[in-house]
Amino acid sequence: MKRFIGIIIILLFIPILVIVQDAIAVELTTADSFNKQLDTSIELSTPPINVPVSMTDRNGVIFTEEYVEWREPLALTSIPTFVRQLFLESEDTGFFEHRGYDVAAIVRAFAVNTATDDVRQGASTITQQVVRMRFLSTEKTYERKLTELFYAAELEKQTSKDDILEMYLNEMYFGNQVYGIGAAASYYFNKPIYELNKAEQAFIAAIPNNPSLYNPLVHFNQTKKRQERLLSILAKNGVITTAEAETYASIPIELQVKKKENNFPVYSTYVLSELSELIAQSEGLTDQIANATDESTKLALEARVKQRTAEVLATGLIIETALDPIKQRRDEQAISALLKPKGLQAGAAVIDNGTREIVSLFAGKDYKKADFHRAFQAVRQPGSAIKPILVYAPYFESGPYTANSRVNSGNICIGTYCPTNVGGYVYGTTKVRDAFRLSHNTAAIRLFKTVGIDKAFDFIEPFQFKSITQQDHTYAAALGGLSKGMTPLELAGAYTGFIDGTYKRPHAIRSVKDTAGTILYEWPNDKIDVWSPATVSTMRSLLSDVVTSGTGRGIPNTTSYTGAKTGTTDHYKDLWVGGLNEHYTTAVWVGYDKPQPMKRLSDQKLHLQLFSTLLLD
Repeated sequence: MKRFIGIIIILLFIPILVIVQDAIAVELTTADSFNKQLDTSIELSTPPINVPVSMTDRNGVIFTEEYVEWREPLALTSIPTFVRQLFLESEDTGFFEHRGYDVAAIVRAFAVNTATDDVRQGASTITQQVVRMRFLSTEKTYERKLTELFYAAELEKQTSKDDILEMYLNEMYFGNQVYGIGAAASYYFNKPIYELNKAEQAFIAAIPNNPSLYNPLVHFNQTKKRQERLLSILAKNGVITTAEAETYASIPIELQVKKKENNFPVYSTYVLSELSELIAQSEGLTDQIANATDESTKLALEARVKQRTAEVLATGLIIETALDPIKQRRDEQAISALLKPKGLQAGAAVIDNGTREIVSLFAGKDYKKADFHRAFQAVRQPGSAIKPILVYAPYFESGPYTANSRVNSGNICIGTYCPTNVGGYVYGTTKVRDAFRLSHNTAAIRLFKTVGIDKAFDFIEPFQFKSITQQDHTYAAALGGLSKGMTPLELAGAYTGFIDGTYKRPHAIRSVKDTAGTILYEWPNDKIDVWSPATVSTMRSLLSDVVTSGTGRGIPNTTSYTGAKTGTTDHYKDLWVGGLNEHYTTAVWVGYDKPQPMKRLSDQKLHLQLFSTLLLD
C-alpha cells in the first residue's frame, strides 16, 4: 500500500512540476528577489574534484603521478562528435529538447517498476545523471527521485546544455578509479581520446552503463558486446550506416592499460614540500609569516599555506623538475650499498653548479614514500662543516686578511667556554690555511671573535637556515654547536656561494603548470652576491687543501677542481662533508636517527666515500 501511494504521488507531481516550472519561469521575469531566493535554496555549486598531478624530470619524462582517481577533464570541443553521439543516442536522445527530465521516459519507467513491484528502471536523463553524480546519492527511492527531478530542472536553468554535457562526459565513472572520457582513453589505451579509432571510442563508451559488469580488465567480452550494441543503436538512429557499424565492430580491440608512474619517491616527496614554499612565496604568504607579530597570526597564515597548496594540487598540475633520473638512481643505489651497519642512515643533496637546481637527493636507506626525509627534514648539528660559511668566509670579508695570515691555535677560554682541538692537541701560532686544513677549533673561535658573533651570522642570513635562531648566537656556533642545527640540503645550498660568490635558492621545481600548460608558478631567477671574488678565490683554495692534504684526504679529484670541508660532532655522533667540484655542490650527513658514537666509521672515512659518490656525474 505504501509503495502504491508513493507511485500515485509521483504521477501527480509530474504535471504539477511542468505547470509550476512554467509559472515560475514567468514569475521570475518580474520577481528577481524570488529568483535569488530560489537559487539560494538550490545552490548547485561545483563540487571539489581532484585532478592528477604529474611530475616530469629534466628530460620532460613523467616520473611520478599523484592521484587517487585518474581524471583528465576535457573541454566539450575537444571531445569528438562521434563520442558525444554514442552517449546521446544511447542515454538521452531528447537531451537538447527536454527541461532536465523526460516525462515520457518517467512513464515508461513507472510501467516497468509497477510490473516488477520494484524500483529498477531509471529513466534518467543526462542532466539527472549529472545531478546524481554531483549532488545526490545513487539510492533508488521515490523520495530521492523526486529531489533529483527538481535539481535537474534547476540545473538546466542555471547551466547551458553544452556545459551539462561536458560535465557528464568528464565525470562519468569508467571503473578502476577512472573518471571521464578523456581519462578513460588514456587509461585503457594510453592515448588521448582524439587518437582513438571509432571502435576504441565505442569500446570505452560501453563501460559507464555498468562499470562492474563492463570492466574490460575483468569482463572484456561483456564490454565488447556492449560496444556492438552501442554501434547498432547509432546505425538504427541513422548516425552511421549498418555497414559502418559492422566495420567498427570487426576492428580488434587491444588494451594498453596505463601504469601509474611512481618512481623516485625520494625526489617527488621533496618536490611537494617545495611546491608549498613556492606557492607561499609567490602569493606573499612567506613575508606575512615572517612579519607576523604574534603566534596565533603565524599559525593562521601557516594553515592558509596548507589550504592554498591543497587547492592548487586539486586543480591538477604538471610540475616540471630538474631531476636527473640516471644520477638519482645511481646515487640511491651506491649510498645504500655503503650504509652496511644496521640502522646507519644518511641524508644528502646534490645541486647543479650552473643552474643551482637540485638534481639528486638521498633521504635514507630503504626510504619509502612519506618516511622521514633526511635530506630536508633531518636537522642535525653540523660540526666543523659550518666553519667555511660562518667563520672563515666572514673573516676574509672583514679585513685585509689572507690564507697566510697568522692565528693562535693554542688553548682559549671565553668566560666559561673553553673549547679544545680534536684529540686535545695544543698548537701554537699557525697560518689560517693550516688551521682550516687541519680543522683547529681554537683558531676558529679566535677568528669568529675577530669578526663578531652577530656580524658573522649576518653573513649567513641569505641562506635562510630555518632552524637557526637568536639563541644560536654564541661562540659554540663557530664549531657547529647549535641548538638544533641544519639539514643536508641547507648546508649544500650555502656551499653554492663558493661557486662564484652568488647565491640563489636551490630548487627542484622549474615550473608549475596547469593541465592546459599555462605556467602558474616559477622561482625567481635572481641571484644575490654573498662573497667577494677575493673571498671566493681564497675559500676555494682552502677547501681544495682539505682534499689534498687535510681532513678530506681520500676524496678523489674527478674534475679540475674539488674542495670540501668535513665536520664531526661530540663523540662522532654526526659525520658531515660539504663541498663542490666543477659540476656539483653537495653535502652529506651520516649518522643514526637515535645518535650514537661512530668513531670507527669516521676512521674508515665512510662519510668521505659517500661524498665522493655524490660528486660523480
